[in-house]
Amino acid sequence: MTERPVDLSQLPSNGAPRRSLFSARKFALMASVVAGLGAAVYGFSPQQGPVDVFTSAAHAQVNQEVRKVERPIGFADIVERVKPSVISVKINIADKSSKDDSANKDEDSPFPPGSPMERFFRRFGGPDGLPPGLRGGPRGGRGPVTGQGSGFFISPDGFAVTNNHVVDGADKVEVTMDDGKTYTAKVIGTDQRTDLALIKVAGRTDFPFAKLSDSKPRIGDWVLAVGNPFGLGGTVTAGIVSASGRDIGNGPYDDFIQIDAPVNKGNSGGPAFDTNGEVMGVNTAIYSPSGGSVGIAFSIPASTVKNVIAQLKDKGSVSRGWIGVQIQPVTSDIADSLGMKKAEGALVAEPQANGPAAKAGIQSGDVITAVNGEPVKDARELARTIGGLAPGAAVKLNVLQKGQDKVINLTLGQLPNTIEANKADTDKEDKGGLTKGTGVPKLGLTVAPANSVAGAGKDGVVVTEVDPKSAAAERGFKEGDVILEVAGKSVATAGEVREAIDAARTDNKNSVLMRVKSGGSSRFVAVPLAKG
Repeated sequence: MTERPVDLSQLPSNGAPRRSLFSARKFALMASVVAGLGAAVYGFSPQQGPVDVFTSAAHAQVNQEVRKVERPIGFADIVERVKPSVISVKINIADKSSKDDSANKDEDSPFPPGSPMERFFRRFGGPDGLPPGLRGGPRGGRGPVTGQGSGFFISPDGFAVTNNHVVDGADKVEVTMDDGKTYTAKVIGTDQRTDLALIKVAGRTDFPFAKLSDSKPRIGDWVLAVGNPFGLGGTVTAGIVSASGRDIGNGPYDDFIQIDAPVNKGNSGGPAFDTNGEVMGVNTAIYSPSGGSVGIAFSIPASTVKNVIAQLKDKGSVSRGWIGVQIQPVTSDIADSLGMKKAEGALVAEPQANGPAAKAGIQSGDVITAVNGEPVKDARELARTIGGLAPGAAVKLNVLQKGQDKVINLTLGQLPNTIEANKADTDKEDKGGLTKGTGVPKLGLTVAPANSVAGAGKDGVVVTEVDPKSAAAERGFKEGDVILEVAGKSVATAGEVREAIDAARTDNKNSVLMRVKSGGSSRFVAVPLAKG
């Protein structure tokens, strides 16, 4: 027997196929859902019929409650106020190829080979300014070059801030305002270490200008980036502060604000505004494997900008305090070997001869823990703190020296513009033939007295062989390194190295601290001690 479709209108109330009854129930349920939707939208009154809830008293009450809820912030009012202070910066560099045809430089990088910004450019795909947005000149650097960046006025008489790498080497600088007016600018001063530059536009005293913020931004704060990406002047993007205190390998003064507001090539030198319309930072670099914004950009904090720009305006250059030490971070292994409870402060690898620190009695292995009573978190913070002080200033350093807390007073010198290379420390291919040496099995090293190896000097022991599977190899030891001290004691033979290690084990140390000279500089290395 073939089952035929059932007409629900003809079903008897007291009997029907079970399957068809289920279908009827399902139909009724669906009908009730539809009716419910209709009631939700219109409402229903048995006396008055359908009621439009959108005009009902209930809807009016809901509307009132919605109005009370805080709505998302718009940035139009802020942008309208600050945008006129932002400028596009265009530079021209004349053809200099005839003066230096021998230099084989990447045409996309205006930075000196080996400079911090050049290394950052090659590592991260380029800071967001001129490179690789340079235009003009065929491959090899022949012909004039033009480039574009951003900046902003900081005073009504025409002083403006931009990046050093935007105007570095420029023969002509032009700025274009938001209203389209163009002016010629003069470079007042630059600072390569922080990548900041001060320029000046003459002829007016009523330029719209921005204020540098006095407060430190918090992670999660709104940020507005305004600039000239890809030559599109007056572009505004928004995001938040993603992180602070970033070190991007540019130098010892790295203290960047990380933001996720889209920043691209040409934004370099432009401001990052907070919601008060004040400049929290100057955009200087991006992380960009693709060449465009991926949501990671870096800004120089307003506090740094204030200090640097004030000096550039006053004398056209920046002078920084200097104590004359090579420093390195205090790792957990180093802290353990020194008996410190926390891995903090800056470890002095070596005081420079005749520098303020050496004259004041600071020694290799000392840990600087505070400057003028303010705790020092790490080596970078010490460099920034000292660099922010004026040469000639008197400072008080808290130092951990041979397990004892000391206070050392000294007068800051001036940070040299260049660091002279030590001829005795240049890399030597000929070590005079490394001797076989004596093994130190507990470290995986073979060493020989330095005075027995030509070119190694008279102090310490020379590493002649490294077990590739040893802890020493993991810590970066290599042939030719000179071990000067072990556990704070000078060593001259393999026997003295072993004695110092045994003493550290007797004291229940998990690692032993060594001062190692390698490639012209000294450093401390904490090597774990093998058990047994």
